[in-house]
Amino acid sequence: MGRLVSVGLMGMALALLGERFLALRNRLKATGEVESVDLPNCHLIKGIEAGAEDIDILPNGLAFFSVGLKYPGLHSFAPDKSGGILMMDLKEEKPRALELRISRGFDLASFNPHGISTFIDDDDTVYLFVVNHPEFKNTVEIFKFQEEENSLLHLKTVKHELLPSVNNIIAIGPRHFYATNDHYFSDPFLKYLETYVNLHWANVVYYSPNEVKVVADGFDSANGINISPDKKYLYVADMLAHEIHVLEKHPNMNLTQIKVLQLDTLVDNVSIDPSSGDIWIGCHPNGQKLFVYDPNNPPSSEVLRVQNILSEKPLVTTVYANNGSVLQGSSVAAVHDGKLLIGTLYHRALYCEL
Repeated sequence: MGRLVSVGLMGMALALLGERFLALRNRLKATGEVESVDLPNCHLIKGIEAGAEDIDILPNGLAFFSVGLKYPGLHSFAPDKSGGILMMDLKEEKPRALELRISRGFDLASFNPHGISTFIDDDDTVYLFVVNHPEFKNTVEIFKFQEEENSLLHLKTVKHELLPSVNNIIAIGPRHFYATNDHYFSDPFLKYLETYVNLHWANVVYYSPNEVKVVADGFDSANGINISPDKKYLYVADMLAHEIHVLEKHPNMNLTQIKVLQLDTLVDNVSIDPSSGDIWIGCHPNGQKLFVYDPNNPPSSEVLRVQNILSEKPLVTTVYANNGSVLQGSSVAAVHDGKLLIGTLYHRALYCEL
């Protein structure tokens, strides 16, 4: 009798593991493929060879790139090179990507930048917020941009127990931001277990020097985050759920969900066109290829544009799609004055004129 019970329990366990495996394959879009959508006026950006995971563009056309991300389970084309921040002036006729110098005292050797966000205060001082994973830990670095010197002055390192697995960030003040935790745990093994079991423990955290709190939770894997031009709504990408969440921001900085947009792809970083309010998303149509890298069958790239997301029927358009022959693993798409920048997790970056 005991043996039969053991066999039965083992069968149930194997069935559960099989169901979880199939569910994970579905969330990763293991069989997803793309039909190419080309843009006529594009070229690869020289100097970006190992990823530009996130991009943020100032109103004056200065674009910032976080480059060289290393992350457990992800391929890297430059595993021994530390990350950095590049800048490109989109007002130039032939813009070039230049690496910004960072002030002395900051640990450049372990710099591993992920999501980024800029904030301009009332006296036009530009602050750059960078999610950093030194030795695969989690911090948020705050810099002051010094345009005359093409450099970054490091101001502060933020660590907090409510920021265990930070993915992306949106700055709303010189020391204030919202951040997404893509996992509840910080340990790599527990992160993968959490993803496999699908615990929905990821969240959004509000940070200020005086208050830190969870303001939204229940996400499968909270990833990209951004804010509407009128500052009333936050948009959060739930990557593995293939969803964009629209959250209303309240005076106490709490968030209330008002809408969820379902998409048929893994959604990564979220950018906003400041002139139209349109949402631009770097996506992964076949996410499994990101983690099981095969140069003969590389991950695809996809850029979606969402218009009128608050309406009953938002318009979703595929602006760019490539099977990996040009661009592998698109993670962000940012626009400015008719120009489009597409970054990737660990590959190249694309500059296009729309």
